[in-house]
Amino acid sequence: MEVTQVAKVACESSACPTIFATDRGTVLVQGYGVPDVKLDVPEGEYVVEIPRSLFMAGAAGLQPHG
Repeated sequence: MEVTQVAKVACESSACPTIFATDRGTVLVQGYGVPDVKLDVPEGEYVVEIPRSLFMAGAAGLQPHG
């Protein structure tokens, strides 16, 4: 799978929340794990938290260019 960084939060660490696009037409989101969230999350799935600004930048970065 090829992965391209679409948007990233500026932070001091190299492990910052990031949004990636793949060559499979999917999106990967790197964020902070939220294990105590009150959601019914199936086994094998995870909930991550990212800043709203990153979500908006990621959405803009995924728009077709033309």
